[in-house]
Amino acid sequence: MSVKELSQGWQFKQTDTDDWLPVSHVPTNVHLDLMKNNKIEDPFLGFNELKCEWVGEKSWTYRVVLPSFSAAQDGTRHVLAFDGLDTYANVKLNGTTILESDNMFIMHRIDVTDKLVDGKENLLQIEFKSALLESQRIKAAHPEHKWVGFNGDMARLAVRKAQYHYGWDWGPVLMPCGPWRAVRLETYQARVEDVRIDYEVDSSFKKVNGSITATVEGSSARSINFSARLRNNEVFKGTAEVNKDGKATVEFHINEPKLWYPHGYGEQTLYDVTAAVTNGEHELHSITKRTGFRKGELIQEPDHIGKSFYFRFNGVDVFCGGSDWIPADSFTPRISEAKYRKWLEMMVDGYQIMIRVWGGGIWEEEVFYDLCDELGVLVWQDFMFGCGNYPAYPEILKSIEEECVCQTKRLRHHPSMAIYAGNNEDYQVQETYGLKYDYEDKDPQSWLKSDFPARYIYEKLLPDVVAAHSPHVPYHPGSPWGDGKISSDTTVGDMHQWNVWHGTQEKYQIFDTLGGRFNSEFGMEAFPHIDTIKYYVTDPSQLYPQSHMIDFHNKADGHERRIATYLVENFRTQTDLEKFIHLTQLSQAEAMMFGYRGWRKQWGQKRHCGGALLWQLNDCWPVTSWAIVDYFLRKKPAYYAMRRVLAPIAVAVKRAHHDWSVVHARPAKTSDYECWVASSKTKEITATVELRYISIATGKDIKEKAIKKDIEIVPNGTTDVLNGTIDNTSEEPHVLAARIWVDGELVSRDCDWPQPLKYLDFSERGVTVTPRGGHTVTVKADKPTKGLVFEEREGVLVNDSALDVVPGDEQVVKVRGLGANDKPLKWTYLDAP
Repeated sequence: MSVKELSQGWQFKQTDTDDWLPVSHVPTNVHLDLMKNNKIEDPFLGFNELKCEWVGEKSWTYRVVLPSFSAAQDGTRHVLAFDGLDTYANVKLNGTTILESDNMFIMHRIDVTDKLVDGKENLLQIEFKSALLESQRIKAAHPEHKWVGFNGDMARLAVRKAQYHYGWDWGPVLMPCGPWRAVRLETYQARVEDVRIDYEVDSSFKKVNGSITATVEGSSARSINFSARLRNNEVFKGTAEVNKDGKATVEFHINEPKLWYPHGYGEQTLYDVTAAVTNGEHELHSITKRTGFRKGELIQEPDHIGKSFYFRFNGVDVFCGGSDWIPADSFTPRISEAKYRKWLEMMVDGYQIMIRVWGGGIWEEEVFYDLCDELGVLVWQDFMFGCGNYPAYPEILKSIEEECVCQTKRLRHHPSMAIYAGNNEDYQVQETYGLKYDYEDKDPQSWLKSDFPARYIYEKLLPDVVAAHSPHVPYHPGSPWGDGKISSDTTVGDMHQWNVWHGTQEKYQIFDTLGGRFNSEFGMEAFPHIDTIKYYVTDPSQLYPQSHMIDFHNKADGHERRIATYLVENFRTQTDLEKFIHLTQLSQAEAMMFGYRGWRKQWGQKRHCGGALLWQLNDCWPVTSWAIVDYFLRKKPAYYAMRRVLAPIAVAVKRAHHDWSVVHARPAKTSDYECWVASSKTKEITATVELRYISIATGKDIKEKAIKKDIEIVPNGTTDVLNGTIDNTSEEPHVLAARIWVDGELVSRDCDWPQPLKYLDFSERGVTVTPRGGHTVTVKADKPTKGLVFEEREGVLVNDSALDVVPGDEQVVKVRGLGANDKPLKWTYLDAP
């Protein structure tokens, strides 16, 4: 088999002109090619997004001359493979249309054996019509449908294209088109088209039994040689004849298998399963799938609250703390493998177990899922529907089914695939706009006749596709969703908790009381780092917190008043840009900490909460958003706050919330507090916990510390350590500072502060930050210090930041990438001078 990647030699033009321009590389997007040819300015800078809106309203044509080839004989065929065409694509070979596609998520293979001309130039040409105009035309042609939803032009609902291209409340309106994934010319006699591995891990976890099925094309195919290897050791081999349907199947079993686990719970063992097609004498083609064997379950069982929602892998319950993921660029062809690796390694370093691939983005690149397998990151995979009432007329249902069969077959061998969800927030759209939904009506044909026809997609089409092609992965109709109940129901299914930031704008200090059985979205906005802001603010006079250019790089409705609300309620106002950035980031870090810390505690309370995925890990451009790491992979303080509360062993201390704003700043006479330990370890451990009571004004302990020695920490759960009551009348304002030691090693800290922080005096903290040999920094303070953050410098990694520092507890931060002659990292803390 010969494969020729068609990555070089392309040209492109605006279809209605004659000006062909060079294309540096395919896969590509038209905006990338226009930028490289200096036809548009970088839309990520300043107000340039507005200057290139016209691009999405035009048709664009790409062309390439195919490489030379040998004439086909003896059953040999030539096939053009298109892994992704965005979106309305008319493909011509030597002037004749060979493919018309209207779905960017479908992979196409076109047999061109009889269409190539030997000895002559063969010209491949692809015209990409404007998806914006085409989708608006389709929308206008279907007035019977209610085109409603959140975010972007509702014409997006008519087209199988990444929905965020139409703009979102964190992303620009950029409508790329082009060959966004690889194009190849393949020549072969026979080809293994697909390998499917079906298996069961037995209840003892000591055996794996199953079958491997190869699907082949080509008349020369006679038999398939199958094998499975673990680190170069063959653990299985077998041969099967190809039947008249082009399939061959063998049964297999493996004794004492090495199972695949999410990181922190065991090894990420991967087997290489190979299927090689032969014509009886020679091997013609083979493919290898790297897979792992695991028993993954979504546990939804009636309990004292309602119905549980959590994940179990190989018999071990797993608290899924993690993040939601959007495409890491508005122009996805430029996300390199190295960048994907950095993003996903950052999750593992931050003790994040699960990533949710959000339904308004893309079916991710193969390397994304490969890395999740390798690193042990669980994938919650939405189908590509987001925030809308999608139509369900016959043509689009056919396209959706083809897309979803194509993608589930592509992804089913990945052990990291934990769950499929039908959509993002489409049931919330149904609720918001009063669309008809009767959960008791179980007739799918009647759903198609209602004003919420997409129910047919989520509750009939998609579950059927998953059952047929990826039955070992649980299916959930939507996110959020729970047994047809209202999406805000906290007793069942998953929920998106947006009553902090959006909605009723509750205090972030009570985030933990607002959660449900699995909190798959929640968030708080924060500015990105100053270097990121200076990158996109092209006019230095715009470098102040409320400037037009900075506001333009925040797409969230009402963001000015929401950011202001959370800052003014909690912190002393700052107008200096860098100090303002720090306050927004500290607000986000505090909000995420309050949420995760409390929900992880609830995990240990009869699996009350099965997991929490914050909105969002990343950005698709430089922007102020809910991301905890910005477009340039600069971590915000929230990343570190989350890392601490998700650590394998995490001590926690918290006083009861007293809502100062409701009672007109009248302090509570007393405040109850509690201290506990959360552990994800699967075995019981013995630990020592210390709790100190430290004056904010003097830095002195106001009373004797509490020490609990030889505490047995419950495995995979929560251990209550101590509780008490603060007398706010007789005791001066103080922090509760907790630490925990295991085998003599200090493994976790937590600090609880009187709220709101704006009432506290942080002057004269006596902070010293001392570099030690380039690899560590020690941090000390004479008085309790809040939110000490280090500069995020390119190429330099710190293992901790956003620190709370108390006297008598020197903290050592590890630093990588800082040269001997480099300037020390800058740092600041709350209300630093």
